[in-house]
Amino acid sequence: MNAVPVIGVLALQGDVPEHLRALEAAGAAAVAVRRSEELHRLDGLVIPGGESTTLWRLSVAFEMLEPLRKLIASGLPAFGSCAGMIMLADRLADGAAGQQTFGGINMTVRRNAFGRQVDSFETDITLTGLPGADPAAPLHAVFIRAPWVEQNGQNVAILGTEQRTGRIVAVRQGPLLATAFHPELTPDRRIHELFVDIVKDNT
Repeated sequence: MNAVPVIGVLALQGDVPEHLRALEAAGAAAVAVRRSEELHRLDGLVIPGGESTTLWRLSVAFEMLEPLRKLIASGLPAFGSCAGMIMLADRLADGAAGQQTFGGINMTVRRNAFGRQVDSFETDITLTGLPGADPAAPLHAVFIRAPWVEQNGQNVAILGTEQRTGRIVAVRQGPLLATAFHPELTPDRRIHELFVDIVKDNT
């Protein structure tokens, strides 16, 4: 096992620098990844927020879609935030015409479920399974054109819901983790610490 896991951030679009900093603070060696040949050296992968249809099209253009599908299906730990959650979903409730995902989590996700950019908001939520001295402390969550989980399979653990709507906004299935919000945009590193722990347990 690597004492310090190497975790890539898919650097096609989105909050790449923020995730790199958060992963480093959580104890990982973080690297930006743009090519399929860079994937073999990773212990885990973060799929950042952005725009899911753009991530899909860029992953096809950079020949990353199929390699990532295979790696995730074979057990590579992955964490997706916002658009990254959409990309880890096996099913989309309202995908664009022909839209494809990396898949891996047995869930149906609805894009922009909380509204458009003007409907972005911040709120405190309580998550289960977080590391740290006070894992039950509320986490401040930033929702930007956020999705939600419309339906989760039996093997998908619900880690948290948004209090106002009761909608599922954080899930885990084995080594795969996804949040509808952007933990990289706040100083609370517990989500990234959880993912680093998942990666360490998997290597």
